[in-house]
Amino acid sequence: MAEPTERSLDHDGRRLYVRDHPGRAPAIVAMHGFPDDSHIYDRLISPLAPQRVVTFDWVGYGRSSRRGSEEFTGTDRQREILAVLDGLELDQVVLVGHDASGPEAIDFALTHPEHIARLVLLNTYYGRSPNLRLPEMIALMADSALNALTDALLDEPDQRLWLLRYTGRRLGLDDSLPPDGIGATSIIPQFFGGTAHPDALLEIRAWTADIPHALDRQDSIITTGRLQTTTVPVSVIFGRNDPNLNPDVAHHVSSLFRKSDLHLVDQASHWPQWDRPDVVADLIKRSIAATGTTPC
Repeated sequence: MAEPTERSLDHDGRRLYVRDHPGRAPAIVAMHGFPDDSHIYDRLISPLAPQRVVTFDWVGYGRSSRRGSEEFTGTDRQREILAVLDGLELDQVVLVGHDASGPEAIDFALTHPEHIARLVLLNTYYGRSPNLRLPEMIALMADSALNALTDALLDEPDQRLWLLRYTGRRLGLDDSLPPDGIGATSIIPQFFGGTAHPDALLEIRAWTADIPHALDRQDSIITTGRLQTTTVPVSVIFGRNDPNLNPDVAHHVSSLFRKSDLHLVDQASHWPQWDRPDVVADLIKRSIAATGTTPC
């Protein structure tokens, strides 16, 4: 498999870190959730061959620039997606959203359907589904009434690590945090920083504070019926063993669209692309073939 090209794209005076794995069109643009980074797709790249695969770190995470003290807005992610597509001169793509990037993927498909050959949604949510359960740590951070408690817990490194370990166990992660596991490679660095970048705590807090408002926006869009009228084909792929974004949430997300297919992946929890990469890659490649997009 050819080596990827690492790029640093200019965006609003900041830098977006992008890895571009060469291959045939349509390119698969895979977006990470919060609070992790694009390493969550490391195990999926090879099984997706011969497709072109693009991954990137959102501003504030991973190897992209930090935002500083500027206020996070609900449109920031949409502009970052467009910056990646424009920067790589991508026309139509298969847009993959996982976790909290799923709503971003859906909103982008509604606003820019001409850019989307297919939408793939991995263990995500949209609106206040009756069975949606936010992980306890995320629910704590999203509750403005508990900001003082959250700040105190995050300011203490041992408590911060305890919160991560507790949440990781709930999501099926190895509590020993092996160095080659998703926790050590993609999640811990966002909370403690890494050798090449600082932590992402400011961005994490900004995102979680916006969750109630974002869910309100998503519910309003659902009410309008816009999701039912979109012609973008959708594949919903969920790890069956996710206790929060569970199969009931998967059915809810799939039901929002007129053209969608739903797949529950056995022996996979919140990160099916990490737990069962071969299965997820096969489902994505078959969905591309079903879409009828001509390979280049």
